[in-house]
Amino acid sequence: MDLNQVTLPVKNMDEATAFYLKLGFTQIVDTAHYARFECPDGNATFSLSLETGRFLNGVVIYFEHEKLDQWVLDLQSIGIEFYQEPTDQRYLWREAILYDPSGNKIKLYWAGENRLNPPWRVDKRE
Repeated sequence: MDLNQVTLPVKNMDEATAFYLKLGFTQIVDTAHYARFECPDGNATFSLSLETGRFLNGVVIYFEHEKLDQWVLDLQSIGIEFYQEPTDQRYLWREAILYDPSGNKIKLYWAGENRLNPPWRVDKRE
């Protein structure tokens, strides 16, 4: 089994797609109500869905990059604003936080080996 994608709600499709293109993703579906992107590395994708009504989204989407600090500096140099600069977390990940134009929370991070194998890892199955 593999996770296919996560879909985020957005208020303005043009503004949202421009934001994610600026972050460095490749758009692979482009309609007035739906957009889909692929990540620069690997096979992961995510999508945007236009919502005309009010919405509250508590989802946080994470994008991993080995050179997190440089990626953040590169994005800041083209006008991307961050809520939190890259910060070491108690769970052994380094994270920066930003919000897309629709208010969706995004964490850019680097976890390395700790992403799948933290010191407290368990392996529970039925």
